Amino acid sequence: MIFKDFKGKKLSTLGMGAMRLPIVGGENNNIDVKATEEMIDYAMKNGVNYYDTAWGYHDGQSELVIGKILNKYPRDSYYFATKFPGYDKNNMNKVEEIFEKQLEKTGMEYFDFYLFHNVCELNIDGYLDPKYGIFEYLMKQKENGRIRHLGFSVHGTYETMKRFMDAYGKHMEFCQVQLNYIDLDFQDAKSKLELLKEYDIPVWVMEPLRGGKLASIGKEYEDRLKVLRPDETVPGWAFRFLQTIPEVTVTLSGMSNQKQLVDNIETYKDEKPLNQEEYDTLMDISKQMVSKIALACTSCRYCTTHCPKGIDIPKIIELYNEHCFTGGGFLAPFALKAMPQEKWPHACVGCKKCEAVCPQNIKISEVMRDFADKMKEE
Repeated sequence: MIFKDFKGKKLSTLGMGAMRLPIVGGENNNIDVKATEEMIDYAMKNGVNYYDTAWGYHDGQSELVIGKILNKYPRDSYYFATKFPGYDKNNMNKVEEIFEKQLEKTGMEYFDFYLFHNVCELNIDGYLDPKYGIFEYLMKQKENGRIRHLGFSVHGTYETMKRFMDAYGKHMEFCQVQLNYIDLDFQDAKSKLELLKEYDIPVWVMEPLRGGKLASIGKEYEDRLKVLRPDETVPGWAFRFLQTIPEVTVTLSGMSNQKQLVDNIETYKDEKPLNQEEYDTLMDISKQMVSKIALACTSCRYCTTHCPKGIDIPKIIELYNEHCFTGGGFLAPFALKAMPQEKWPHACVGCKKCEAVCPQNIKISEVMRDFADKMKEE
């Protein structure tokens, strides 16, 4: 395992994200505890010492499960990170209540790393509003040792991120950014990296494989990469891209099974940054892939917890993207027919509660309406 220095700590450059843990029966809130424990045991034995969860992951179950499993290890053998759930504006006046509950849920006396979760256009005003006292409370917890390092994650625009940095940047110790070879330009991660460099804030990476979308790419792209590195895996290219960026300290991967974990740990046994030809080829492939992407959903599933109809929104968007990409076809209609009709896109009531928590700012209600219209045409 590769390690990087952070304020006297040695952090594994591969961290385990706990948003996509193995589940039972397809139920997001029913984590397969045994499988998760086996994964963490393997990760610990192979040098992974950074574990990242959040209040809303797996409908609130992730903090419980990860905390219980990690508590069997010596507290100084791992670093634990969680977040204040400001992605939901209803939580803005509950910072103390939620923080105390997180300590209780996880069984932790302190958090090594704690984040303002998902700084974006939807919540920036709340995060900056002194009436909620979020910043003041979290700084107080840092002073009394219950937070060792305070940072933030960002899904918003550069302008929104700069507002946050102008207010709190000198107090932030790290930043979690959605970064991969697609989003370097597609979500303007490049500008965000430059802003963090100005503040000398190290980078934590989330979505290195863009919700798994970069784990498997078109054969035409894969063949081009094979010429340059015959033995490198497709996911490996995404991680090697990140190893090329010196500001990246920790890369979080939301691994869903043992094989993904084993493969990623194998990749992180050594550092193999891209040379210029490899980098340029990957960027060219990225441009071609982006031109075919309909919607930038990463299946974070914040939307599903707010849908009054219980629609599997990420799945519907996945089918919508496929349908748009292929210009029709039978795959999407067949997949929809396998679902109960009350979960089809036409069941959307257009309440936009899902849009209020979407990190990617997708106009989900419009997608649902357009998809329903397309299915009627079929």
